Amino acid sequence: MEVTEEQRSQVEKGLEKLLRGEGSEVEVCDVGLEQSKPATLRKNVTYIVCAVVFNDKEEVLMVQEARQDCYKQWYLPAGRVEAGESLEEALKREVKEEAGFECEPLTLLLVQEQGPQWIRFIYLAKVTGGRIKDLSAADGESLQASWWDKQSVIPLRGRDILPLIECGLKYRRDPWHPVTLPIDLSCRHVLQRMLLVFTGTEGQIWILLSKSPDLHLPTAAAVRTHAVTWAANMVVQEALPSAYYDHEVHTLGVFSLQHNGRQHGKTDGVCFNTLVALVPDYVQRNEDGEKVESTGTGRPPPVENPRYVWVEVQKQTLRETLLEKTKTTAILPLHSLY
Repeated sequence: MEVTEEQRSQVEKGLEKLLRGEGSEVEVCDVGLEQSKPATLRKNVTYIVCAVVFNDKEEVLMVQEARQDCYKQWYLPAGRVEAGESLEEALKREVKEEAGFECEPLTLLLVQEQGPQWIRFIYLAKVTGGRIKDLSAADGESLQASWWDKQSVIPLRGRDILPLIECGLKYRRDPWHPVTLPIDLSCRHVLQRMLLVFTGTEGQIWILLSKSPDLHLPTAAAVRTHAVTWAANMVVQEALPSAYYDHEVHTLGVFSLQHNGRQHGKTDGVCFNTLVALVPDYVQRNEDGEKVESTGTGRPPPVENPRYVWVEVQKQTLRETLLEKTKTTAILPLHSLY
């Protein structure tokens, strides 16, 4: 299939929209749908929201746990998203219940996942009202809240929050990716939509596209047995089977994510709009298992599945933006905890 200039122009406009952090309705899923069930909170998916909130002294807001298994230990305000909630609504509710404050989400800092069944959304947020919860207001949500200077010794529920706090401080001082907040668009499954790029030796950029029903970025459903980002590997395996084991598939981060959540069992899914790099493995092995250096061709491997096509980016500003993004990964991180 030869791509016309009009089609290329439409594709490039769509890419620019994605790079601005905008989303679009999910109209087709190319891979993995038969292995995936619609996301339903408290049944087959759990979403956690976590707030990193600082005061003017760069002390971080902490809450003292009331649960018996972690009684009197300290943690960031965090909890499960409930049925019918958006991610931001859940964050505001958790901070209010556990710490006493109203808050405003500023940006997502990081997304962590253990497959589609467990995803944690870490936000940087700021206080907009309310008063800090003290022991007189202790309940089943928390005993109290306090500002922590990160130096005083306190019993922590888990040390996993320490890098999250550092991530928040780093972003507060020097933001390294654009403000990223969920886009209110519904989705039934946990999906990875990928802007999958191959970079040539002379700075060319090719994008892998799915052709049916119209040219679009490949979209794959996450499966329970793998990380969410394994979806990109499934697309590469389907489109370029012979080249798969000679290349690395790197999900570099998230441009934007889409979630609605207001219809339980129907809109509980999340679509991650991601940047993915296909990188040649220049160290290969011969039939004796010895390492052999390979220089590569500087062009993307040929597509073997007629459902896909490579399209070279012609617009200079778009090409330069994509080259910069792939080198600096200045987008929201998506970390697998597998």
